[in-house]
Amino acid sequence: MAYTISLANQKGGVGKTTSAVNLAAAIGSLGKRVLLIDLDPQGNTTSGVGVQRKRVKVSSYDVMIGSSPASAAIIDTGFENLSLIPSQIDLAGAEFELVDLEKRELVLKEALKPIEGDFDYIFIDCPPSLGILSINALAASSGAVIPMQCEFYSLEGLSQLMLTIKQVKKHYNPSLEITGILITMFNGRLNLSAQVLDEVKKYYADKLFSTTIVRNVKLSEAPSFGEPIIYYDKGSKGARAYLDVAGEILERTSL
Repeated sequence: MAYTISLANQKGGVGKTTSAVNLAAAIGSLGKRVLLIDLDPQGNTTSGVGVQRKRVKVSSYDVMIGSSPASAAIIDTGFENLSLIPSQIDLAGAEFELVDLEKRELVLKEALKPIEGDFDYIFIDCPPSLGILSINALAASSGAVIPMQCEFYSLEGLSQLMLTIKQVKKHYNPSLEITGILITMFNGRLNLSAQVLDEVKKYYADKLFSTTIVRNVKLSEAPSFGEPIIYYDKGSKGARAYLDVAGEILERTSL
């Protein structure tokens, strides 16, 4: 049975997609069978593993509206042990199409049940909002990884996200836990970064990953080549950091 992890944050530009791509690839490289689901209409996770969206025939949109089983949307990325359910811009309309559906918050959870035995881990990249797509992802997940920058607004948004996770846990998914909070794009030379990190440690020390992702040129370059960082430049600081976080996830999830 797969351990499903949503990467969620209602704030955009916090390294959520970068983390989804690179953690999935890193855990795949460590010998685990991994499925990466792009649940963001922007489709950056899809292109981040080298898949051209215009060539996608079956996507997460089709899975969400029930026109295709999840198994039909899975494609091989060519990277070790890493499969993908890609996204297309049509997914933006799923929010409206699911509105009148009974148990609309559990659509993804039900869709993934037939394939859970085929993978060790499923990573879901959520859109930068707390709408029905993100609720579906959290309702289908065993855990949530929260990427965040060390900025004041990110800290403010973290409280809101924690409340949403609490509500999803209460109403739709009693087994949902926070796998960890991941600090991204960290700049140790800025006093604000250190101050925000101290605040996160004060309230969420037990949830914080010990590894932080520092700002790194190679990490920024890798998506334009359609490669996770461990394949684009395995010796880079970014690659080593994501491999370290992947190790922490394996320890925390005990698979």
